[in-house]
Amino acid sequence: MIPWGGLSCCLSGAALYLLGRSSGRDADTLKTVTRVNQLKELAQLLDAQVLPLVVSISGRVGSETPISCDFSGLRGVIVEETAEQHFLKHNDAGSWIQDSALMLSMSKEVPWHLDDGSGCVHVVGARGATGFVLPVGSEVFEESGRSLVRGTLDYLQGLKMLGVKRIERVLPIGTSLTVVGEAAKDDIGTIRIQRPHKGPFYVSPKTIDQLILNLGKWARWYKYASVGLTFFGAYLIAKHAIQYILERRRRCELQRRVLAAAAKRSGQDNESEDAESISDGSKRDRLMPDLCVICLEQEYNAVFVPCGHMCCCTTCSSHLTMCPLCRRRIEQVVKTFRH
Repeated sequence: MIPWGGLSCCLSGAALYLLGRSSGRDADTLKTVTRVNQLKELAQLLDAQVLPLVVSISGRVGSETPISCDFSGLRGVIVEETAEQHFLKHNDAGSWIQDSALMLSMSKEVPWHLDDGSGCVHVVGARGATGFVLPVGSEVFEESGRSLVRGTLDYLQGLKMLGVKRIERVLPIGTSLTVVGEAAKDDIGTIRIQRPHKGPFYVSPKTIDQLILNLGKWARWYKYASVGLTFFGAYLIAKHAIQYILERRRRCELQRRVLAAAAKRSGQDNESEDAESISDGSKRDRLMPDLCVICLEQEYNAVFVPCGHMCCCTTCSSHLTMCPLCRRRIEQVVKTFRH
């Protein structure tokens, strides 16, 4: 039987090891990016450095045309609105369970930039960057109306309307962000940060030092967990292999004892030379009489399956220690043979 538990642990350890190496490579890559302390220096770097140039910049979110949020009252550059209908529905068991369904999902974004006081840089494609999370600006639950007709119709359909939950996520003006990406100029000379063709792309409220520290911490945890799972999986596989080897040795020893007892009982030592010409397979079959595996003297007349395949004679089976189920079956067999 294949030790699936041990193999699963080893495969999981290998996956965690690869994940840890990936996080470690990302941390090393972030250490090599060019850090721009003031955004006004970015134009000089683009003129002096060989493109593509991957940089790290920090600043506050700004826009010429911000979005005014309906529920939170904030002014932001990226807004996502969702509306979920919450209700109780009647299941097959006759009870009411709570469920929800998405009614509305809307997203808005306007051109925006980072500003640190010395200059500004436009950010493109931030929603697909690593570490980018829109904070919740507003969360409102609107209860459904108590109309008798509407309530009756919903009840006949097996529903009880609870209300609508509206969630508004927004990236507000003035939020401090750190962006790691490729710096480039468009046709009119505007500097922007975008996803590089090859390299990291991060948009996060954390500083670059915090990002490096966090990635390094996760890389170490992944490697520690990988080593632990690998050793545990190896232990399970080794344990299974040792048990299999011991079981094979036990069976071989038992077979040897049975063959020796069979040879002694049937007088195989005094067989004629003609019997030696018999094939090994047929000779082995003849040397395997139906002997009791305990005393190896009498022929077995009882077989016990729940505790393992065991063939015993009536005398030996009456003195064995085993589970209650086998004990009851043995007693019935013994009574049958005695009568």
